[in-house]
Amino acid sequence: MIWTREGCYRRVEYENEADLEAAIVEVQAALFGPHRIYLDTKKKIGAKGGLRNIPDGYLIDLSGRQPRLYVIENELAAHDPFRHIVSQIFQFSHSFEKEPRVVKTVLFSALQSRPDAKQRCEKYSSSHGFRNLDHMLEHMVFESPFAAIVVIDKLPEMLESILAKQLPFVVEVLELARYENETGDRLYQFEPFLADLREDVVAAEQAVKAGDSRLDAYELDTIVVPAREEGFKKVFLGENRWYAVRIHGTMRPQIKNIAVYQVAPKSAITHIAPVKSIEPWYDTGKFVVNFAEPAREIGPIELVRNGRVKALQNLRYTSRKRLETAKVLDDVW
Repeated sequence: MIWTREGCYRRVEYENEADLEAAIVEVQAALFGPHRIYLDTKKKIGAKGGLRNIPDGYLIDLSGRQPRLYVIENELAAHDPFRHIVSQIFQFSHSFEKEPRVVKTVLFSALQSRPDAKQRCEKYSSSHGFRNLDHMLEHMVFESPFAAIVVIDKLPEMLESILAKQLPFVVEVLELARYENETGDRLYQFEPFLADLREDVVAAEQAVKAGDSRLDAYELDTIVVPAREEGFKKVFLGENRWYAVRIHGTMRPQIKNIAVYQVAPKSAITHIAPVKSIEPWYDTGKFVVNFAEPAREIGPIELVRNGRVKALQNLRYTSRKRLETAKVLDDVW
């Protein structure tokens, strides 16, 4: 239940997948972010005579220096999501591999029917080194790694762990819950796509005014985790690993380092280690980061009293290059 001064809202189920898809269309700008384009198009992909299937949609990500494409799979938790989602997404990846030109044609056709979206893509392509829209689509489909987003009404406890174990590519999961009051007014509850990542990039962009270079999502290769003294000594230094943390599927392949921010009274980033592997932490939907070698001292990169960056309470993303040149926390984000 969600309580407001105007009344209470109770969680209501979606009638079917079409109902869920209508909700996604309604909240798409907030759900996916201002620099991403959701294409609600359903066309068969795959090679003729072979395995063919129909994704629920596509997301074109224009938030970074390189465009990225995600296939969308909408799912209701009541429909055995464990078996169905893994099978569907694996088939989508197979179709991409076997007949990428069909995917490109589907995207081009969808953009033709969305002049606003097409214009945004053309503007992005011209300002990011692509010859034209066709060249940009070619890059996204043929050269970028396959990635998928699952939008589901209720997130099963082990779903993220199962996807990470069984699928060798990026899969992000978004939960979109719906609430309704007695008069039929609706509220939607969700965590926006890559919300915390977006905050770190925006924070770095704001630092441009102070003369720092812009930090792009594709440059992020380091996670910074907060730790208390006992956990820092026992796990970070003693076991050469850190758990249990949530790391976006989109980011896991590019994370090469892990740094630690020791909370008060230290209040500083003090150590960094290269990452050997990132693996599911049992069936929790979280991950364990295993170090390639013991952590070494860095900095300390201290918190500035009344500074722009506040004390870390959750994992944050940055780059090793930025950490190595930072004097204080305000230099990092």
